[in-house]
Amino acid sequence: MGRTLNKLTTRKIVNLKKAGYYGDGGNLFLQTSNTLSKSWIFRYVKDGRKYELGLGSLDNVSLADAREKASEYRKLLADGNNPFTVKRSQQLAAKLAEAKMLTFEECGNAYIETHKHGWKNPKHIQQWQNSLSSYVYPIIGKLAVADIDTTLVTKCLEPIWIAKNETASRIRGRIESILGWATVRQYRTGDNPARWRGHLDNLLSAPSKIQNENHHSALPYAQIASFIANLRFQKNVGTACLEFTILTVARTNEAIGATWDEIDLDNKIWIIPAARMKIKKEHRVPLSEPVLAILQKMQSLRHNDYIFANATKGLSSMAMLQVLKRMGQTDITVHGFRSTFRDWAAECTDYPNEVVEMALAHTIKNAAEAAYRRGDLLEKRRNLMEDWAQFCKIEKSIAITA
Repeated sequence: MGRTLNKLTTRKIVNLKKAGYYGDGGNLFLQTSNTLSKSWIFRYVKDGRKYELGLGSLDNVSLADAREKASEYRKLLADGNNPFTVKRSQQLAAKLAEAKMLTFEECGNAYIETHKHGWKNPKHIQQWQNSLSSYVYPIIGKLAVADIDTTLVTKCLEPIWIAKNETASRIRGRIESILGWATVRQYRTGDNPARWRGHLDNLLSAPSKIQNENHHSALPYAQIASFIANLRFQKNVGTACLEFTILTVARTNEAIGATWDEIDLDNKIWIIPAARMKIKKEHRVPLSEPVLAILQKMQSLRHNDYIFANATKGLSSMAMLQVLKRMGQTDITVHGFRSTFRDWAAECTDYPNEVVEMALAHTIKNAAEAAYRRGDLLEKRRNLMEDWAQFCKIEKSIAITA
């Protein structure tokens, strides 16, 4: 054995001027590149597969150190172990030890920073930050990301899972994404404790069941006319936006994000681009006469590109909810007016279901129906929206103060 080891000397190493592998014996080689840089390689065969493990450059690892490391690897092979697997495990253990100092909040901030450039809506950044700061970071933010387990995840979710299920469901997904990012970065190991299927679905009620039970509280359609009559006493931009939202049966984000370039006054249409729609498809909204009156008044108060805006920017997503609170209507939601419209259309009109669903910009779940329906039933929906406005008994004139 002595003859097969320690073939290289310091002088030999210095004088090597040709690219190639130079054996020292016992699986240890000095690799010389075309640029004459030199590094140590441990070469071996395990279970029929060839391996090469780098031990470092000659500048950093001496001949004696390289022989010592090679000796350690030969002992591993003699014991039936694979030096490659052992080295990887040691590297992972070192990274995990370092990650013990990386908190969940630090990972959350890093995740947002990494992905924010790919988010189409800038508000997503604020939504992520606000939801995590409100419901997650106070509980697990300062803990090591490697230590986050199912118990800690559910500790964040359980207090709001029933009362605020839509919010809680989004937070669960965000926690799962952050933990998944940390796993890929090798800051933690094991299954993702925030995953839903086959895991948290055994501990928490299904969102579909909860959200069906706790649907958006809606005003009975018989009360809509008196409600709007009271609404008009508010006389501000938030009030106008809420009235516009009710009459167009739009979603909150669609209404507050509406811009003047989306309005076609000649054809009396509001064209919402696909990027702002929940179904990611352009939606045309026929504008009734009362809605046109609102737009005419808002044009006289125009501050910027948003239809409903203050002096510097568009309305907050909470603006219409604040209007309801000032009116003492804490038992209904803005989104609930879509249900009010849906109930009215079903019980008080003969409009086909597909016309009503199209007005609400709902996805067509029936694949065959979706394939054959080419148009958007605009003119039929125009009649529907005029009838809805008439039922609401809205006069054309409207008073709004900035």
